[in-house]
Amino acid sequence: MELEKIELYNFRNYKSASINFADGLNVIYGQNAQGKTNLLEAIYFCVVGKSFRASREREVINMQSDIAKIKIFIKKNVGKSVIEIIFSRKEKKTVKIDGIPIKKLSALLGEFNGVFFSPDELKLIKESPEDRRRFMDVDISQTTKQYVYIISRYNEVLANRNKQLKQNLPLRDLKNIMSIWNEQLADYAQKIKKYRQNFVISLMPYAKRAHSYITDGKEDLLVEYVTIKEDTKEDIVKKLEDCLEKDIALGYTTYGVHRDDLKVIVNGVDIRTYGSQGQQRTAALSLKLAELSIIEDITHTRPVLLLDDVLSELDGNRKKRLLDYCQGTQTFITCTSFDFPDIRCNKILIKNGDIDLTKTICQTDNH
Repeated sequence: MELEKIELYNFRNYKSASINFADGLNVIYGQNAQGKTNLLEAIYFCVVGKSFRASREREVINMQSDIAKIKIFIKKNVGKSVIEIIFSRKEKKTVKIDGIPIKKLSALLGEFNGVFFSPDELKLIKESPEDRRRFMDVDISQTTKQYVYIISRYNEVLANRNKQLKQNLPLRDLKNIMSIWNEQLADYAQKIKKYRQNFVISLMPYAKRAHSYITDGKEDLLVEYVTIKEDTKEDIVKKLEDCLEKDIALGYTTYGVHRDDLKVIVNGVDIRTYGSQGQQRTAALSLKLAELSIIEDITHTRPVLLLDDVLSELDGNRKKRLLDYCQGTQTFITCTSFDFPDIRCNKILIKNGDIDLTKTICQTDNH
C-alpha cells in the first residue's frame, strides 16, 4: 500500500495544497507551528476517520471557511483507491471511498492502514489502562471489522448496565434486569478477550525485535496481557453476579474486559513504574513499530508509518537505528531539520501551510 498524493482544502492552516509522496521515507520539515503535524493529522484521518488530537472535528476547518476537505490517492497491491473526507460547520462529516459515501465509519477501517506515533504516545506506557486498551482496539479494528461491531456492542451494553446500577431499584428487581445485561456482556467479553489475546501473542515477537534493534541489543522487552481470569460465559456471568452489590455501591461495573491492561517489562522491570523516560519512550515506539508487521501479516500489505517529531526525543544512535528500521516502509516523519546525509529521502518543506516548491518537494536526493 502506498500513499501517492494528498489534496487539502481549508484544512487547518492549509488553504489549498496538493502534495505528491515518495514510496520510501518522506521527511516533512520546517520551523515549529508551520503545519507539519497538521499534514500527518490529515493522513491519519483517512486511516481511522478520526483525529489523534482534535476533541471537536470542526476545529480542523480553517477559521475563514465553512467547509474543509481531505483527499488522498492510494496505490494498492491491485488497483488504486481514493478516500475523501469533507468537514462542514453545519453538517456531519462525509467520508467517500472511490466517490461513494459510506454510511458507517467502520466501513473505512482497513481501506488505508497506518500507524501513528508522537512523543504524546508516551501515555501508552505511563498513563491509564484506557490508553493501552485503545492501542489494542484500534489495531485490531484495522484488520478485523467484526471486532469493531463486537467492541461497540460491549460498550453499549456496559453503558446500559451502568445506567441501571444508578436507578436505586430494589435488589431483587435489579438482579432480574442485570441477568439480561450480564448474559450479553459475558458473550461479548469472551470474544474480545480472545481477539486481544491473539493480538498480544502476535505483537510480542515483533515488539521484542524492534526494541532490541533500536537499543542495539542492550534492552529486552516483554509484554504481558492482564485480563479477566474467567474463560467460559457461565463463569463470567457468575462473576458479574457476585460483584453486583459492590457495583451498586460504586455506580459502575467493576469487572470485565473494559478493565484490561498491558504490562510492559524491560530487562525484567515494569517500566510504567520503574523505567526511565527514555526506556518508556523507546518501548512505546517499539509497540507501534510492531503494529506494522501485525497488520501486514493479516492484510498482506504494509501500512504507512506516521512519525511526528520523534527524532527530537531520541539520542543520536537510536535516531539512526530507527530510520534504518523503517527501510521498506513508506514513512512520513516531521522534524525541524534532517541531518542524515547517507539516508535517501523525499524532503518536503512546509512554511505556514504552504509547500515550498522551489526547494525539495518530490525530490529524492542524498543531501
